[in-house]
Amino acid sequence: MHIDLPVTVAGLVVGILVGLTGMGGGALLTPLLVLVFRVSPLAAISSDLLTSLVMKPVGAAVHARRGTVNWTLVGWLSAGAVPAGFAGAVVIGMIGHGAGVTDPLKLIIGIALCAAVATTVFRQVMDRRAARRAEPVDGAPPVRPVVTVLIGVVGGFAVGLTSVGAGSLIIAMLLVAYPGLRPSHLVGTDIMQAIPLVAAATVGHLIFGDVQFALTASLLLGALPGVYLGARLSAQGPVAVIRPVVTAVLLASALALLDVAPGWIVVGTVGALVLTAGLSRTPRHVLPPVDDRAPEPAGRT
Repeated sequence: MHIDLPVTVAGLVVGILVGLTGMGGGALLTPLLVLVFRVSPLAAISSDLLTSLVMKPVGAAVHARRGTVNWTLVGWLSAGAVPAGFAGAVVIGMIGHGAGVTDPLKLIIGIALCAAVATTVFRQVMDRRAARRAEPVDGAPPVRPVVTVLIGVVGGFAVGLTSVGAGSLIIAMLLVAYPGLRPSHLVGTDIMQAIPLVAAATVGHLIFGDVQFALTASLLLGALPGVYLGARLSAQGPVAVIRPVVTAVLLASALALLDVAPGWIVVGTVGALVLTAGLSRTPRHVLPPVDDRAPEPAGRT
C-alpha cells in the first residue's frame, strides 16, 4: 500500500488542530483533500469518514474515563443519527457516482462548511454568555427524547452526506436544547454519540461511496499522533488564537468550493477572523468557572 507523505503531513496538522480546538476533523480534512490534493469530492468524504471512525474512540475513551458522558442523551441521539447517517451516505453515493457531479458535490460540501462556520460562531456566542453568567448547574438536565432524536436525524444526515456535522452542527443544536448541560459533558456526549453515527455513515460509504484505503492509511499515519499531541498541548496551547484562525480557514475553504470571487473570499476570511477573535476574548467581570470535578471527601486536608 502506497503512503503519500504530503497527505500524512496534512493528517498530522489536522489532527493537532482537532486535538487543540475540539473542532470536527471532517470540516478540516474534506475541503483540504478536495482543494489541495485534488481528490474527488465523494472519495474525500468517504475516506475522511473512515479516518474519523478510527480517530473518534481516542477522545471518547478519555471522556468516558472522566465520567463526562451523558449516556441517556447518547442513546437518544444515536436513535436518530445512526439511520440518518447511513441514509445520507446512500444519497451522496447515488449522486456521486454519476457523470458531471463534481461541481454539485463541491456545492454541497461548501454549504455544509458554511453551516459549520455559522454553528461554530453560535457556539462561541453561547459559551460567552454562559461565561458571563457562570451559574453552576447541579445534576443532569431532563432529557427531551423527541427533540434529541430530531437533532440526531439532522446532524446524522449531514455527516453521512458531507462528513461535516458531528463536531459542529450537533453540538450547536445540543447547546440550544440543553443550555444547562455542563461544557465538559456537552463535548463528551457529542464525541461519544459520534462513534455509532460515523460508523453507520462509514458502512454506507463502504457500500455506496468511494473509500480509498491508501488515502485513508496515509491520513491516519499522521492524524492519530496529531490528535494525541494536540490533546496533550490543549492545556497550554493558545486556543483563543488557534480557533479563530481555523474558523477563518474553514470559511475560506467553503467560499472557494462555492466558486466565490477571490476578493470576497479575502473579505469573508478577514471578517470571520476578526469576529471569532473578538468572541474568543475572555469577557470582563466573569465569575470563577464551575469546577466539574467531584468534591473532595469530607475531612480530607
